[in-house]
Amino acid sequence: MIRFITRRLAVMVGLLFSVTIITFLLFNALPSDPAALTCGKSCTPEIIEKNRVRLGYDKPIAEQYALFLKGIVAGREYGSGSATFECEAPCLGYSFRKGEEVTTLIVRALPATIALTSGAFVLWIVVGLGVGIISALKKGKWQDRLGISFVLVGTSLPTFFTGLLLVFAFVFWVPIFPTPRYIELGEDPLFWFLTMLLPWVTLALLYSAIYARLSRDGILETMNEDYIRTARAKGLGEGVVVRRHVLRSALTPIVTIAGIDLAGLLGGAIVTEAVFSIPGLGRLTFSAVHESDLPVLAGTIMLTSSFIIVANTLVDIAYARLDPRVGVQ
Repeated sequence: MIRFITRRLAVMVGLLFSVTIITFLLFNALPSDPAALTCGKSCTPEIIEKNRVRLGYDKPIAEQYALFLKGIVAGREYGSGSATFECEAPCLGYSFRKGEEVTTLIVRALPATIALTSGAFVLWIVVGLGVGIISALKKGKWQDRLGISFVLVGTSLPTFFTGLLLVFAFVFWVPIFPTPRYIELGEDPLFWFLTMLLPWVTLALLYSAIYARLSRDGILETMNEDYIRTARAKGLGEGVVVRRHVLRSALTPIVTIAGIDLAGLLGGAIVTEAVFSIPGLGRLTFSAVHESDLPVLAGTIMLTSSFIIVANTLVDIAYARLDPRVGVQ
């Protein structure tokens, strides 16, 4: 098991290093001039040249990458002479469009995305697995048909449509919830919960439907295995068979999917954040694309990729813990 974890951690470090190279080349080694995108229509050649020097775009590509990597690990300096300013580690770049460090912008946006994704994650796990388990155990009955209907509806509705429908129904038509706007949890916990409930439902509906289908299919497949019939032949009660054997075997693969889905959402649920005016990573990424703010875009892509890589590693380790056969591979 120790060797398995060591190998996975080594692969994770290698992948993270590869992400820095790919992201840097993607945004800094293009034929276009990144310094020309640091200001708006009022840019002059003099301003562009000053920004090129301040951001280090005048240096060779290899030296730029070395400074980029140094900034992530130990921080770096931008500019020269009296115009020098520090960017503390982890430094993901500087946005002239917004006049702030990329790390500062991400740190400011990350709590809103974490609040959105964590609440949606709990909701879709509870609802998705619950519907899937009930549908499988009540196969062919009205509970199963209701669960299948839920899956069809959840997987058919796009997220933006679900969000707009919920806002129209429960904010304007039947005003149960307040107008969508984001506040911090410490300001008013009750109001924060009410404003986050609809975004959670919007994001969780699709995923809970997918998880319901996966868990139902997994349980039905597991219940036909020989060792399940053997457990029943030994006289074990149906509840014991389901809890100790069926659920553990059928739901273990979902751990892999759950970790990856959560990591992907932490990178920014753009549509949901836009519909409900949540200032998270999704909106930050969207505004970076709209404004051609390459440092911000590179920073959010690096962060999203890192979330997914780390989540994959943790999922592999957790899967090996749940199924010891994986650890010997």
